[in-house]
Amino acid sequence: MKDHSTKKAGRIFRLFLYVVVSGTVPLFYQPAVAQQNKDTTQKIHELGEVVISFNKWEQQLNEVPNKITKINRTQIQLQQPQTAADMLAQSGSVFIQKSQLGGGSPMIRGFATNRVLLVVDGVRMNNAIFRSGNLQNVISIDPLTLEAAEVVFGPGSLIYGSDAIGGVMDFHTLEPRFSADSSLLVRGAVQARYSSANNENTIHADWNIAGKKLSWLSSVTYSRFDDLKMGKHGGQDSYLRPEYVIRLNNRDTILTNSDPRIQRFSGYEQWNLMQKLNYRITDKMRLQYSFIYGGTGTHPRYDRLIQYRSGRLRFAEWNYGPMLWRMHTLHFLSNQKKALYDNLRITAGYQNYAESRLDRTFNRTIRNRQEEMVDAVSANLDAVKSVGKGHLYWGAEYVYNKVGSTGNTTDIETGETTSSVSRYPDNSNWYTAGLYGSYKINLREDLTLTSGIRYSYNGLNARFNNQFIPFPYEKAAIKKGAFIFNLGTVYRPTGNWQLHAHVSRGYRMPNIDDIGKLFESAPGNLTVPNPGLEPEYAWNMEMGVAYDIQAIPEQRPAGRLELTGFYTILENAIALRPFQFNGRDSLVFDGVNSQVNALQNLARATVWGVQAAAAIPLHRWWILRMNANYTWGRETDDAIGSDKQVPLRHAPPFFGNLAIQYNRSAFTMEATLVYNSSISAENLAPSEQAKTDIYAADRNGNPYSPKWYTLNLKGSYRVTPVFVLSLGWENMTNQRYRPYSSGIVAAGSNLVASLRASF
Repeated sequence: MKDHSTKKAGRIFRLFLYVVVSGTVPLFYQPAVAQQNKDTTQKIHELGEVVISFNKWEQQLNEVPNKITKINRTQIQLQQPQTAADMLAQSGSVFIQKSQLGGGSPMIRGFATNRVLLVVDGVRMNNAIFRSGNLQNVISIDPLTLEAAEVVFGPGSLIYGSDAIGGVMDFHTLEPRFSADSSLLVRGAVQARYSSANNENTIHADWNIAGKKLSWLSSVTYSRFDDLKMGKHGGQDSYLRPEYVIRLNNRDTILTNSDPRIQRFSGYEQWNLMQKLNYRITDKMRLQYSFIYGGTGTHPRYDRLIQYRSGRLRFAEWNYGPMLWRMHTLHFLSNQKKALYDNLRITAGYQNYAESRLDRTFNRTIRNRQEEMVDAVSANLDAVKSVGKGHLYWGAEYVYNKVGSTGNTTDIETGETTSSVSRYPDNSNWYTAGLYGSYKINLREDLTLTSGIRYSYNGLNARFNNQFIPFPYEKAAIKKGAFIFNLGTVYRPTGNWQLHAHVSRGYRMPNIDDIGKLFESAPGNLTVPNPGLEPEYAWNMEMGVAYDIQAIPEQRPAGRLELTGFYTILENAIALRPFQFNGRDSLVFDGVNSQVNALQNLARATVWGVQAAAAIPLHRWWILRMNANYTWGRETDDAIGSDKQVPLRHAPPFFGNLAIQYNRSAFTMEATLVYNSSISAENLAPSEQAKTDIYAADRNGNPYSPKWYTLNLKGSYRVTPVFVLSLGWENMTNQRYRPYSSGIVAAGSNLVASLRASF
């Protein structure tokens, strides 16, 4: 049950909504364009690019003081990513880690997992069990159903509250379109895709049936991936998969892999569904319901299957059970001008998450299973109002998560099942409520100022079960409020140049995963709960310069050059460190004497870096694109000294891409070089140094992450007005490489073919 604080926060939020709507009930939304100042609108539309996600309202890029990367539907169709994680990686500005083929954990400016925020159609996807380790939930989003995606770099806590420290990944799915006249609108597409490196087979279909007032959009995608084959050249032999475990005649048996480049037990399958109903109440009010489903089959955690103990493969099986995500959303948009708003939308959402873990040690008959389920309810109100010469963006949010967590063991020979320790405290909850306001004004035609403030109240309640583990505590509870703000400016000295600066405050409240998790993080390392955790806070400073290259009809397309520097200080930072549990620094867990660790608040973490991006038109049909990202991060390690700094775990190596694209009429072709630098042994975070199974060994035998590159060629041709053929050759030189911190080795030479038919 919710405690008194949760009920009180809910009453305050409902009262606030009542005051806002007062007589008119504009409830839910569809994106709308905020009004611009008349004196700058024309120039901005000539040079600026619309950014849908910023402040949750459409704005022009040359008025926004943040670094933002956009991914549009045209790019998605050209690149043909297998998952949303691959789509983000192909943007060249987000680093992706993979523990297994069915995964993809984004890293943004040295932060990842529960320090970056996923948002789908205005609803936050992060929940109370998003972990601090690598997180794979982004693959639940189907790239074939996206209109666009934006990555907003730097803290987004003003609008989104907790978790948005490193940045926000905002995904916009396909929108149902209305018929322009009294006739019935019927349109859609079907698509099939094949990839050779893992024998991917994907089939997709979407359709839109609509009249003038009611529109229905539906989408379905099915993908099946076989075991992934790594490259041949470069990379160490330790990357190979020389043997694997299967069960024969009721015995675990180690077999020799006939092709060590094939990563046995990495394949999986996935379903994605989407349904949307859009109803036009009046010309100024719309109501929309949507249901989104993303579900995988059982998929192996590859990095655990390659672990050795005493010279032998450790696990006979280690699988994630089906990872299921279901989201119901109701949106309402009102464009009726009222005293408190010109445009208003309120979003009500319900999400249900289910995931599980199943593992069994080699030659043991006991299979461990842990299962989690999260119910997440949310309500958001967002509004914009012209005030003076500027615009006031304001809103409110309420989010409540309930976590269910169970554990059991099963003897695979007898079928006997008994209860066992769960990963999290069962029936725990996490909640937050917040109010925010932001004001943007064009002080002059060439100068824009943005400022804002937010107050959030956060709570957490968990009770520990001592049936299996003698916890030295009975419960955990947090009730904290937080004020945060931002201040940014954009100066446009000429029609082409923009200079921006931005200072912002972000925060993250510990969630159920931080406080209550019990699991083995690495061989011989046990993570235990820590009810004493406090929130962490970030200060972020950012400065950048951009230059717009205007298009010249019949001569060249538009282009843009960007350079951005950032510096972030994370105070009271949460990190995994050695811990005392019942006065002991080690425990026997699953038959292994393990070092006890827990997430703890450290003194400070610092991150700084530089991001560069360019789109340079070379000719009427040719354009050169480039992205480069350098991040440096350090955090205090209190275990070895109060002033000792160690590398930050989620600070990736230098990475980027360089592409040249040819685009003429019905044909587009792009050649791309992707590059990652190395991370030496001394620059690996302590937690990474312990993962010797996934890293190469340097000349001294220490783990490190080698540099790597790939060459890729993609093309798309509209054969007829109906059919579009896309072909790609990824990793053309067949390089063998494992991206930083990843458990699985990347694909070798990979041929991709896709055929799309529209109607």
